Amino acid sequence: MMKKNITFKIVTIVTNFVLLIMTISVMAQEPARPAAAPAAPAAFRTPPRIISPEILPDNKVTFRIYAKDAQKITISGEWQAGPGAAENLVRNDTGLFSLTVGPLKPELYGYTFSIDGVTSIDPNNVQVRRDGARYQSYFIVAGTESDLYFHKNDVAHGTVTKVWYKSEVLGFQRRVYVYTPAGYEGGTQKYPVFYLLHGAGGDEDAWTNMGRAAQIMDNLIAQGKAKPMIVVMTNGNANQAGAQNEVPPIASTGEQGMAAYQRYAGKFEEHLVKDVVPFIEKNFRTTSGKDNRAIAGLSMGGMHTQTITNNNPGMFSYIGVYSMGIMSMGPQNQDAAKLEQERITKLEALKNSGYKLYWIACGKDDFVYKGVVTLRETLDKIGFKYVYRESTGGHTWANWRIYLSEFAPMLFR
Repeated sequence: MMKKNITFKIVTIVTNFVLLIMTISVMAQEPARPAAAPAAPAAFRTPPRIISPEILPDNKVTFRIYAKDAQKITISGEWQAGPGAAENLVRNDTGLFSLTVGPLKPELYGYTFSIDGVTSIDPNNVQVRRDGARYQSYFIVAGTESDLYFHKNDVAHGTVTKVWYKSEVLGFQRRVYVYTPAGYEGGTQKYPVFYLLHGAGGDEDAWTNMGRAAQIMDNLIAQGKAKPMIVVMTNGNANQAGAQNEVPPIASTGEQGMAAYQRYAGKFEEHLVKDVVPFIEKNFRTTSGKDNRAIAGLSMGGMHTQTITNNNPGMFSYIGVYSMGIMSMGPQNQDAAKLEQERITKLEALKNSGYKLYWIACGKDDFVYKGVVTLRETLDKIGFKYVYRESTGGHTWANWRIYLSEFAPMLFR
């Protein structure tokens, strides 16, 4: 009996030892559990994505901006009535400010925020445009009226080239933007040329940046509404070599203000005729002669257009004056009657030059409206034929994009 008990104890001890060894072995094979990862520092955490602007199905638009320490945020946009108008955004308990406006009609709209009195673009919107030293965020509400402003994947696209040339009149290198239509590269066809001028405060970048000129021309040509053409966009500030945001002032004279205006008065117009046109016709495949040249400009560019065509009758067959008339800009002691007679003499020569289209456009609320009335009265006095387009609104890019969209299809027909 004692022998059986001893045997049972030995078996029990061996069994327990084997179980112990198996447990240790299993525990050794089990991977160690990782410690909980520490929370990322606040500076490296990805914030929730803020959508702004959000264009809703009914054409209302919601703007959002996160600024937890801001007291007041307002928005100023081109849909609002008059300059200086602004609307307040509403703050929630997290510091997110938002506002819904509209519905808005189809158009391209620029806007800026004011954060406790400091003007800012929308940090959540990558679409930014520049007009001189002014920056704005923008968006496009889709529709028939804005259809030409979109980049479309199923449309053949032209090319905008930034080209440097030597101005003998001004004495330094300058930059010009040149739009060539789809098919120009690698082709042999020659094209007519449209010289498109910007307004005060802008530069050679204005018509592609603010005016959507490349998209408008691509879409008009693709739709068969405009003939393929080269579009030349110059810098109308004769004291500048190129756009202020890219070309340092040291590249030109650096002169600013009234000193630059007086020194270079009339020089831009002379240099376009003597430098730009010959450069384009030498370096691009162009069809020459007045019937293959058009010129148009907005505001200051409209004044440049009048000066260039008045002084060079027979050079351009297609002339467009956007938002500019006859303005009293000379010294007060000049003989107004003498200036008027000189203008009439030049317009008579232009009238007899064989031009094909003289197109004037202006908004009803534009501050230059009276000057446009004076221009039309002067032309009527001498029987000068022109086409007049009056739109709603004022001195804005919303009008100038429309004018380009309507004027370009009339060219070179």
